Amino acid sequence: MPVSSGLHPEPTREEGLSREEAARLLAEYGPNVLAPPPAISLWARVFAQLRDPLIVVLLAAVALTIATADYADAVIIGVVVLFNTSVGVVQEVRADNAVAALSAMTAPTARVLRDGTEQETPSADVVPGDVLILGEGDIVPADATLLQAAALLVDESTLTGESVPVDKDARSTDPEVAQLRAGTVVVRGRALATVTATGEHSALGVIAASMHPRQQMTPLQKRLAGLGKVLALVTVGLCLLVLALGLLRGQSLELMAITAISLVVAAVPESLPAVVTLGLALGARRMATRNAVVRRLSAVETLGSVTVLATDKTGTLTEGRMLLERVWTPHGTATFSGTGYEPVGEFLHAGVPPSPALADAVRKVLVAGALCNDASLVPPTEATTPWAALGDPTEAALLAGAAKAGCAQEDLALTRPRAGEVPFDSLRKRMTTLHSTPGGQIEIYLKGAPEAVLEPSLLDEKPDVLERAREEAAALSAEGYRVLAVAAGSRADLPGHAEEAEGGLKLLGLAAISDPPKEAAEATVHACRRAGITSVLITGDHPATARAIAARVGILQGDEVIQPDLVATGQELAAGQVPDLTRIRVFARTTPQQKLDIVEAWQARGEVTAMTGDGVNDGPALRQADIGVAMGRRGTEVARQAADLVLADDELTSVIAAVEEGRRVYTNIRRFLLYALAGGAAEILIMLLGPLVGLALPLRAGQILWINLLTHGLTGVAMGAEPASPDAMNRPPRRPQQHVLGDGLWQRVLRLSVFVTILCLGISLWSRHTGGPWQTVLFLALLAAQLGIALGLRERVLTRLNPSLPAAILAAAALGVAAVYIPFLSHLLGTSAPSWPDLGIATAAGLAAFTAARTENHFAKSTSNASNATTTSRPDRTPVR
Repeated sequence: MPVSSGLHPEPTREEGLSREEAARLLAEYGPNVLAPPPAISLWARVFAQLRDPLIVVLLAAVALTIATADYADAVIIGVVVLFNTSVGVVQEVRADNAVAALSAMTAPTARVLRDGTEQETPSADVVPGDVLILGEGDIVPADATLLQAAALLVDESTLTGESVPVDKDARSTDPEVAQLRAGTVVVRGRALATVTATGEHSALGVIAASMHPRQQMTPLQKRLAGLGKVLALVTVGLCLLVLALGLLRGQSLELMAITAISLVVAAVPESLPAVVTLGLALGARRMATRNAVVRRLSAVETLGSVTVLATDKTGTLTEGRMLLERVWTPHGTATFSGTGYEPVGEFLHAGVPPSPALADAVRKVLVAGALCNDASLVPPTEATTPWAALGDPTEAALLAGAAKAGCAQEDLALTRPRAGEVPFDSLRKRMTTLHSTPGGQIEIYLKGAPEAVLEPSLLDEKPDVLERAREEAAALSAEGYRVLAVAAGSRADLPGHAEEAEGGLKLLGLAAISDPPKEAAEATVHACRRAGITSVLITGDHPATARAIAARVGILQGDEVIQPDLVATGQELAAGQVPDLTRIRVFARTTPQQKLDIVEAWQARGEVTAMTGDGVNDGPALRQADIGVAMGRRGTEVARQAADLVLADDELTSVIAAVEEGRRVYTNIRRFLLYALAGGAAEILIMLLGPLVGLALPLRAGQILWINLLTHGLTGVAMGAEPASPDAMNRPPRRPQQHVLGDGLWQRVLRLSVFVTILCLGISLWSRHTGGPWQTVLFLALLAAQLGIALGLRERVLTRLNPSLPAAILAAAALGVAAVYIPFLSHLLGTSAPSWPDLGIATAAGLAAFTAARTENHFAKSTSNASNATTTSRPDRTPVR
């Protein structure tokens, strides 16, 4: 992280700033807060909804119907527009309110020196030059330079992505070691520091300012915008043709104008916005029940288009809590079970209980680790909250491991009270404690980095034992573990200084600690592979740790684990040594700008990217990605505001559920388009071809609008709630460039519309030949055919997961019959009661159309399966396209 720029106040006096100086600096530099995201007005939200091309077409239809005094139809179309706009706006407002409820980024107060005394002040009032007083658990309110520090350990994961806290020392000549950053957390020790930058000038503020607003449209918006333009042009052209042909046949201008407007409404699937909005709203509601807050309604569908999932490590793939996983001793190695800091689990050797000698050796390591320790475990306050750590997470992991072996720190401290210590610091890289025993002896326990402990000057061990320990430590480090060497000894009396006891000790063993993957992480990554989504790990952590986690969760598999060209570091990116970022699967030691570059590289290749993260350093990439996914619990405010989806439970499995929801929504939209466009095209073809076969005006304007209301309104909206296909997550993602009518859909529209046209015209000609009310029969046959298609296009005809669709079909059929037999509707629509044979043949049209739709479904599924088999046969390292 570069040194903050912009503010460099003069050195602070020992008594800190005076009240007058603090007030002057606050007026000069402003409050220590990040600029809030610009508020979106209600009218801006409404206008954004109304810019949809299909909504524009419908608004034009409203204007035309009003101009022709067709007020009833104007009201019907207007209700559709109002529904779509209201649902979209309400969902966005609810999501923003939910995210605001999760917001808790910076410390509300800070301790500073003012006028020579310690004072507590709102963190917003901290100014450059203030002297901060920091202790365990404090959030650093601003960038600062250390004046004094004692055993200071700081969690910088929100800024750097580094899962392990880092040591800070005021004496260091390395600026990074002597600097503190806003938003980081003190996990151990205490310090005094001079504030150097606040608000937008801090490291946190610089990153937040780099997050430019996203302007690009979502994949669904792009596809529907293109479709709306095409439909508008084609519909207007065809309806002008119908108008001209009618006038040439001697029909009145008013009648043909109303008919043309009716065809506009019939040809444009006016329920599409309602279907889309309902589908997205249902998806958002399903996600909310699974602890995922959708901030933008269109984000649900966009997740269904995702081809690349770029994920952070700490807290996303991993627990975000350190865990003792292995203990090596000269007698053998034991592995530990359990999760987090909960002191529940056991240790085994090769899957079975260890031998008495190994068990005793492991317990000695754990006793030393528990006593040479300044951390503590905090039990959960509620049944749903996990155990927490107070102090160094690595030390807390040792405490949890010791408790699993029956060596609780509280019990040990009663019989071995601490009598002296040499605290850990970044120069020595080790810690030593002295303890009194009931027998009057002094026991010495030492732990630290292997390179600082496995030395002959400290340990009385044979060279071959030390060499074995060094080799084991190197192997464990290569696997991504943080390794501590533990030693112990005893003496008869307490030395004058604790450091005098650091000699002649015996090596007890090595403790291997890591931030382990979440239980569901591996299943999530494998679900991505099955769904054809490429997973990429982007972290600020160490390369060895990143590679180990990627291998454990399945981002790297088989030979990929040992291939060096699939892992890159931030230093290699900065040096220009990685020409193709999309080839890499694991990025380590990355900066916020590099995360942004990685996302942009995938987007330049035409991929739809989802980025998950929780830290400030993830903010720019979350904003740039097609879908930004932030963690709600441990996520920072910057990450939450940059994201489209916030996971309140921090579980990546919710992303997979959202991908499935997105695919469901898109499938339902395409199913509705097939249904609505086939029906609309059939209506236009009937109006165009009818006069050629002797049917002067096949359908009246009111009849077209009634059919349209029943099919697009009741039935069409119900289609938006259809369940996901059982194999939705076993297919590759659709191509980002695919048109919404692509992949053979427009051919299916053409085939079904031609079939319905021929079927209905044939039935009407038969009815006219037998002297029946042919126009009414045509009206009923066309309605029945479209309802038959709606039922036939279902993935599973008899499923009970969406009872609203069969109910809507029955209601639409009943209202269609009512239009014939109820006098008021019959007079309004110009229908007459048909004979039973006529009614039966009209019903048969529905059965024939149902059969045609099932045949189309079977043919399309067979073609899709063959295509998917070809696509997924490509290597996993190549994104499935």
